[in-house]
Amino acid sequence: MKELANLVEVSNFFGRQKDYVIAGGGNTSFKNDQHIWVKASGTTLATIDENGFVQLDREKLKKVSQGSYSENPFERERQVKIDLNDAVVNKDAGLRPSVETSMHDVIGYPYIVHTHPALINGMLCAKRSKQSVEELFSDNTLYIEYVDPGYTLFKRIEQELLAWRDKNDKDPQIIFLENHGLFVGGNDIEEIKKIYHDIEKTIRKHVEADPVRNELEIDKKAKEILPAVRMLMTDEKPVILKVRYNTLIEKFIENHDAFFKISLPFTPDIIVYCKAKYFFLETTGTAESIIERFSSQLERFRNEFKYSPKVILIKGIGLVACEENSLSAETVLDVYEDMMKISFYAENFGGARFMTCFQIDFIDTWEVENYRRKVSRGSSQDFEIVSGKIAIVTGAAQGFGEGIALKLFESGANVVIADLNEKKGLELAGKLNVPGCKNKAVFVKTDVTNPESVKNLLFNTITEFGGLDLFISNAGVLKAGSLEEIEPEVFDFVTSVNYNGYYICAKYASEILKIQAKYKAGYYTDIIQINSKSGLKGSNKNFAYAGSKFGGVGLTQSFALELIPYYIKVNSICPGNFFDGPLWSDPENGLFVQYLHAGKVPEAKTIDEVRRYYEEQVPAGRGCRIEDMMKAIYYVIDQVYETGQAIPVTGGQIMLS
Repeated sequence: MKELANLVEVSNFFGRQKDYVIAGGGNTSFKNDQHIWVKASGTTLATIDENGFVQLDREKLKKVSQGSYSENPFERERQVKIDLNDAVVNKDAGLRPSVETSMHDVIGYPYIVHTHPALINGMLCAKRSKQSVEELFSDNTLYIEYVDPGYTLFKRIEQELLAWRDKNDKDPQIIFLENHGLFVGGNDIEEIKKIYHDIEKTIRKHVEADPVRNELEIDKKAKEILPAVRMLMTDEKPVILKVRYNTLIEKFIENHDAFFKISLPFTPDIIVYCKAKYFFLETTGTAESIIERFSSQLERFRNEFKYSPKVILIKGIGLVACEENSLSAETVLDVYEDMMKISFYAENFGGARFMTCFQIDFIDTWEVENYRRKVSRGSSQDFEIVSGKIAIVTGAAQGFGEGIALKLFESGANVVIADLNEKKGLELAGKLNVPGCKNKAVFVKTDVTNPESVKNLLFNTITEFGGLDLFISNAGVLKAGSLEEIEPEVFDFVTSVNYNGYYICAKYASEILKIQAKYKAGYYTDIIQINSKSGLKGSNKNFAYAGSKFGGVGLTQSFALELIPYYIKVNSICPGNFFDGPLWSDPENGLFVQYLHAGKVPEAKTIDEVRRYYEEQVPAGRGCRIEDMMKAIYYVIDQVYETGQAIPVTGGQIMLS
């Protein structure tokens, strides 16, 4: 159906631009004489296809217009929803019609596009919005003063639209909704695009400037403040904090007067995603004094408003979103920064006009918007042990590290891929971050032998997610050879990565984990070293590697004794040979090649013979696999009574006594 294909095109066109639509907002439709196709609730314009639209019978849809409903607003919305669902043509599809369906149906144009652009809302959320619309858009335009969304808004639009139609013998192509957005109707999608373009062009003539959004450096105190804030905000399940800081955000967190301009919502969408009250924190003094001030103010906030803030504004640090997952936190950042843009633009039209308390209360308790909140949280294949947690995996661009990062992510963890291999690290992050997934993977280029690089890794983790729950020290190198063959510089290199690198990572990771423990007693976190069977038993002509791994077990035991008072467990996992990974199987520099050339298997003439030799050393008859490793990792994370252990995962090749 050509018209439906056009509807998908125009939906994607506007939906992929954050200037028009954020999160699941906005709506589009097409109708003919018999049916209307409207975007289903829970779908997004950016990615919608033909299967994302609900088809409704327009004759049955008239029941909503002609029906008699309860005076109770919540009962009325329930009754309307029943009649909307009754008009759905294909009920088996399981799609829920948008509450705005009847509005789309009553406007007399085949195509309708409803969006909430910040530039246009800057005018519609201003004190002179009505006067500005009348001055700038006198023709073919209808202005609707604020009405609660849902049936009430539909009836107001219907009433004023019919009056406008009687007077002008046609329907307006533009309907401006005070403190909400606009509907644009057209006979084809190109006409709608042109109308939007012309509206923006007209408004820009009366706007002094667009907001500047240059990135700013986040105060280094964030390293101490955010993990503490995260723990103070956490009840049973840890929350995610995301930070954004630029010149637009700085403008509104300079002082309390600046914050006042964004202290209440302008539109229903802001309430849906960010709630109606926001937390402003000044940052004079030490990090500890700032945290104490936050703690006391948070208690007052919760007592007064009966919920925790989703938006925290911290001078010098920026806009902080607090949510149960990364996707929701990203949405909060987008929506609230969009609110800042609206406030900025509103200054050109008499200053900002907030929604009233009554309007806010209706949206905050409306079932339809609670449904949108739920949908916006995204989905993943959660595994309770790590779901929602924040994990760093070093050496995660390939081999065991890649497999660990992938499995953690699939189980719902937020994963920081730390590696020197930027190309492969970014590829892995891109592979993991599929649209709609509620957790997130990020890559941070890291040299574990460099303290400043590791500090940067942790700072980036904190500003991306708010804290840390799991540090997996996996980065390692192996250079095989006899005493005659291994030169001092090679020995130093292996030791630097495998031994010193583990120490450096544990040192700076534990600083963050200690802060979290200070503000939430009993919250257990983990440092896990990926060691080796060579850390439990000597390895012929492989002393540099084995020595560094034996040393790693000593570090694990010592760190464990020191850190358990802070609820930090430290353990080593000692896998057997990962024959299928690049460490062993790389055709140019893998261990099979190295061991063949080093003569570690005297009888072997080929790589396959070397592999068979090593497989025969394992009672289980095969090499270690990622899934074997993950069971040990999950065990270590799940239990709270064991620390300082070196756990073999070797198929029986190493047996503890």
